[in-house]
Amino acid sequence: MIYFQTAAELLSIRECARRLNVASSAVSRQITQLEDALGMALFQREGRRIKMTAAGEILYRHVRRVASPLEAAVSELDMLRGLKTGSVRIATVESVGLSFLPALLTAFSQRHPTLHLNVEVTSSSDVVSRLIDETIDVGFGFVTAPPREIEMAVRRDVRVGALMRPDHPLASQQSLTLADCFAHPVAIGTRDLSIRRAIQPNLEAAATARPPLLEVGSIRMLVELAQAGHHISIMTPIGAHNEIGSGALIFLPLTDPGLSTNRFGLMVRTGADLHFAPAVFYEHAKEHFRSLELPGAVLS
Repeated sequence: MIYFQTAAELLSIRECARRLNVASSAVSRQITQLEDALGMALFQREGRRIKMTAAGEILYRHVRRVASPLEAAVSELDMLRGLKTGSVRIATVESVGLSFLPALLTAFSQRHPTLHLNVEVTSSSDVVSRLIDETIDVGFGFVTAPPREIEMAVRRDVRVGALMRPDHPLASQQSLTLADCFAHPVAIGTRDLSIRRAIQPNLEAAATARPPLLEVGSIRMLVELAQAGHHISIMTPIGAHNEIGSGALIFLPLTDPGLSTNRFGLMVRTGADLHFAPAVFYEHAKEHFRSLELPGAVLS
């Protein structure tokens, strides 16, 4: 079941073998024996990748429910033996991974060197769905109205603004609108990024007046484009935290009427009974998050 669960999470026999520190043939053999015992295929092989069948999806759903209490029990037994061990499954949006998360992870690892952290970078919608599915313990993302299954422990309403170099012609402006930005080359996120959804109504209102835009699907690229100097990047300050702090870039909040903020938060599953390692990380993250200062952001 351990081999099956790991393979189902990674969807790769090779990656599963690497994670469990065993041979790929051993993983394949165990899964084949499980399939033979059940009389049903659990995976479809697609080259080097695998895909769960309907039977595999059902089994994975039940195995996951069994695995979490077992992991919690092992963690508590380790504590009884005086060993503070365990793992934390974290999912985050790209902008957080580019700004304050590395410092948070470093501080946590220094304080708790025996705890294992697994961090994945994904979209905000995937962070939410994975919390609901209980495949991660803690999430960082942008969610304006979280579903009832999600609890936002700490949140910030972050203003949308323009990121640019200090020598940009608009850098000295006291007040800035999208129309002001459109007089210069502008870079924005693609529609799958949460920042784009926050500004889309304003973009549609200015559809006839704005020049062609550069659209990119990466927060890191928006930051790099702003640093190159030719473009203004429309985004929140999260993702450019270090560059703004060093003075390499400046962030000016946009003052357009009706422009919504983008709500960012630290999330867990509502009613989640976090065992030792995730609970310790969760408290550490809350402490770090509450003391964090971000330009263009207000504590809500």
